[in-house]
Amino acid sequence: MKTKKLSRYLSSVVGIIIVAVILVIVNLIVKPLNVRIDCTEDKIYTLSDGTKSTLKALTEPVSIRFYYTKDVAKMPVYFKNYANRVEDLLSEYKQYAGKFLEVKKLNPKPDTDAEDSAKLDGISGKSLDVFGEDQIYLGIAVSCGNRTETIPFLSPEREKLLEYDLTRAIIGVRSSTKPKVGVLSSLKVMGGYDNPMAMMQGGQKKPEWIVINELKRTYEVVELSPAMTEVDSDINVVLAIHPKDLPEQAMFALDQYVLRGGHLIAFLDPMSVADIQSQNPQMQQYAPPQVSSTLAPLLKAWGVEFDTEQVVLDKLLAGGGQGGRNPILINMGKESIVGDDPTTAQLSSLMAFCAGAFKGTVAEGLTKTVLLKSSEESMMAPKMMILQGGMDMARGFKADDMAKDLAIKLTGKFKTAFPDGAPPPRAEEGQEPPPPPVAPEGGWLKASSKDGAVVLVADSDMLYDPLCIERQQFLGQVLVQPINHNLAFAQNLVEYMSGDSVLFGIRSRGGTQRPFTKVRDMELEANKRFEEQIKKLEGEVQEIQYEINQLQRERKPGDKELLSAEQRELLKKFRKKEVEAKKELQEVRKQLRKDIDSLENNVMLLNIGLMPLLVALAGIIYAMVKRFAK
Repeated sequence: MKTKKLSRYLSSVVGIIIVAVILVIVNLIVKPLNVRIDCTEDKIYTLSDGTKSTLKALTEPVSIRFYYTKDVAKMPVYFKNYANRVEDLLSEYKQYAGKFLEVKKLNPKPDTDAEDSAKLDGISGKSLDVFGEDQIYLGIAVSCGNRTETIPFLSPEREKLLEYDLTRAIIGVRSSTKPKVGVLSSLKVMGGYDNPMAMMQGGQKKPEWIVINELKRTYEVVELSPAMTEVDSDINVVLAIHPKDLPEQAMFALDQYVLRGGHLIAFLDPMSVADIQSQNPQMQQYAPPQVSSTLAPLLKAWGVEFDTEQVVLDKLLAGGGQGGRNPILINMGKESIVGDDPTTAQLSSLMAFCAGAFKGTVAEGLTKTVLLKSSEESMMAPKMMILQGGMDMARGFKADDMAKDLAIKLTGKFKTAFPDGAPPPRAEEGQEPPPPPVAPEGGWLKASSKDGAVVLVADSDMLYDPLCIERQQFLGQVLVQPINHNLAFAQNLVEYMSGDSVLFGIRSRGGTQRPFTKVRDMELEANKRFEEQIKKLEGEVQEIQYEINQLQRERKPGDKELLSAEQRELLKKFRKKEVEAKKELQEVRKQLRKDIDSLENNVMLLNIGLMPLLVALAGIIYAMVKRFAK
């Protein structure tokens, strides 16, 4: 018996050792192949089609130098793990690119050629302590010919955008010229002082918006003046961000640009929060700020209506934090993205604030494609009531059961908004009017000769930094992290209009939010019940107050008591009804909380218990099969 037990024990140990050896050998064989199975919904751990096509299209050598300090004693574990994941990603790049991609892994130790190479590429070490010791390098340089693109430091917080940054760098070094984007705005999106008062008072100069900073990585970005009379023919795309109070000459310049085949992207706004914050608060005390923007003559010619006095409130998509859900802050998920347009198909999280809406039947020859829309639980509200704080958006909300168009694309043949030609220039006060613009050979264009495209978005605050990114301090530098797909949406539009759509599917992997829509719908349903009960209570209060006032007017002269017995009885009745209504509201809230807690507990139980349950079930099935096999 002892011999049998010893034999079983030894065979078990030997079996475990054999299995372990087999696993190690299989791992050593499979690891160089870099094969992985990505079970995530958006395939965020698999190279996108855009990256694969970029790598397969390489026709000249591209070099990637990966700088990573491997032997620093105080290197955090999460940096080491992240560096390993970067190496895996670079191996996949090499696998698809073949001989045209060279990947070098360099360890920049102090006083080595690798450290000198890192400094030449613009990659500097980061210190892990206050004494400046133990410098670490974790960056990438991509070069092709005499062109080099650098990612100075690979932050783990930006891992979701690593593939995008790397592929964009490869595209950048392969191109000798960059497409040109003209930016037209009444805001200081290119940086500067918000108003003359801020400059005179020595205020801090504001940096350029992050959307401009991101576009400059891929495009040549130039600023267009609102006083322009012509858009240069070498501009591939015009990006208009809150073009407020544009003179007719600028409108005409945009009109002719579109008719020549130019591409226009316009982020309009009935109520720009960025504009409100840029204005002098002292001036706002004397007159309400003018914070709307539109391209009225052009929109009219295209058959599009845009009311700058109305904003969209959406209760179903309302965003907000602990202070409650705010219907003027619209969080758009997959349900708000219409169709499968390439500019939006990969997006899943967008945010708008005080947005407007487009209506109307487009002009003959044009086709309208809706890109973004609100839910049917929405309504239009006067913006002045919101500016003045005179609207209770929670209680005064009444949905009109119609989805609103928040972003549209117009394609086809456009007609001019200025059939009489260029408008006469206006003279500045006390000056002679400038000479009228000279018509080109053949005269001003009346219609486009080929199909064109214009994209209109009913909110410019989507691109305002606080609504699309958050900044974090990391090892002495400021890191920018997208909080949604607002930036990706703008960049997709620019790339679509400039004819380059390779990066669409890569960029949308960052900033994804997955709202708990079931809980959101439950809260909305409960809020509807609250509203009905609150309105009922308010109606009773008004009715009883009217009766009290009526009784007060009927008091006889000389009555000493402030309230009669009848009035006191009425007040008692009112208080009783008020208590009953409040108890009813408490019960509804309690039931809502109970339903939400139950749903959350079920989801948590499923997440925690599903895998052990599957493993146990597999074990039971295996045991049963083995038993019956005997």
